[in-house]
Amino acid sequence: MKIWEVALIGFGLSMDAFAVALCRGLEMKKFNPKHAMIIALFFGVFQAIMPLIGWAVSSQFSKYIENIDHWIAFALLGALGVKSIIDSFGKEKAEDTAEEKLDIKRLFIMAIATSIDALAVGITFAFLPFENFFSVLYAVLLIGAITFALSFTGVFCGNKIGTELKSKAELIGGIILILIGLKILLEHLGVLPF
Repeated sequence: MKIWEVALIGFGLSMDAFAVALCRGLEMKKFNPKHAMIIALFFGVFQAIMPLIGWAVSSQFSKYIENIDHWIAFALLGALGVKSIIDSFGKEKAEDTAEEKLDIKRLFIMAIATSIDALAVGITFAFLPFENFFSVLYAVLLIGAITFALSFTGVFCGNKIGTELKSKAELIGGIILILIGLKILLEHLGVLPF
């Protein structure tokens, strides 16, 4: 898997975390860099750990289903993308009403909730052409770093510009996940030459 593909997956996965971080920034009366770093660290670490867990579990079974792996990757990424798109038009998130004080327990729950999608993406990693464990580790660290950066930016932007970006961020993330899933499918079917 190419670095730009991993980066796009990382960007797509981080949109939930970005949206939640944006909401957290909205709640701050004044931008607090320390709180922004802690929020970004929680989201980044969980976005890195969850795909690694998904990969570790699913890699044990990859030899049994390698003939349909591209369909699994397409279905999982497509479903995650559709979920993000639907969420972008739908319900208001519970995180929108959180109090200004940084609650570590609540932040932990939000980090898990926003990284569930990353667990499913990690499952697809077992079916993708990674050379070894270190290439998977590199991919999840890149996803975590992208999420960290976007979450920190989300807190900052939320504090500065308001709620306007929240639903658009999830919409963009959903579209990216669907496109990556489609690309994986089309490459395996020989439609795309990459």
